[in-house]
Amino acid sequence: MTQLLKIGPKPTKESADKPSSCASGACGSAPTPRDPAPALDLLQAIADPVRWTVLERLADGTHCVCDLQAHVDVSNTLLSYHLRILRDAGLVTTSRRGRWVDYTLATDALARLTEALPAASSLVSGSSAQASSPSPAAATP
Repeated sequence: MTQLLKIGPKPTKESADKPSSCASGACGSAPTPRDPAPALDLLQAIADPVRWTVLERLADGTHCVCDLQAHVDVSNTLLSYHLRILRDAGLVTTSRRGRWVDYTLATDALARLTEALPAASSLVSGSSAQASSPSPAAATP
């Protein structure tokens, strides 16, 4: 009985589950997965209807708490809690104007949220490629 001898690096635990051509990252995947915790924390910060509404309002520009309060149906203390969650996530910034605090969407908020999505670049490029190519049904007479 003849055995084939593979020459190359010893397979690691990660590469044992992948086909041999993917073990070295040849399939286009990263050799080591990124830590999902920061992305999950960021996505959890926006996964609340009140915080989503606040982000929508701040997309228009800077607003004080009193302006934001008019658009959400929560108490002042609960709105402050939601604003703190967004601030701690780095999605909003604050500036003090006398006794008022103004909130602004962070300049890198959109980029950070896009980066938090898994395979965001392939999702965006895949949908634009589908939109630009005609469907097979449309090509038939």
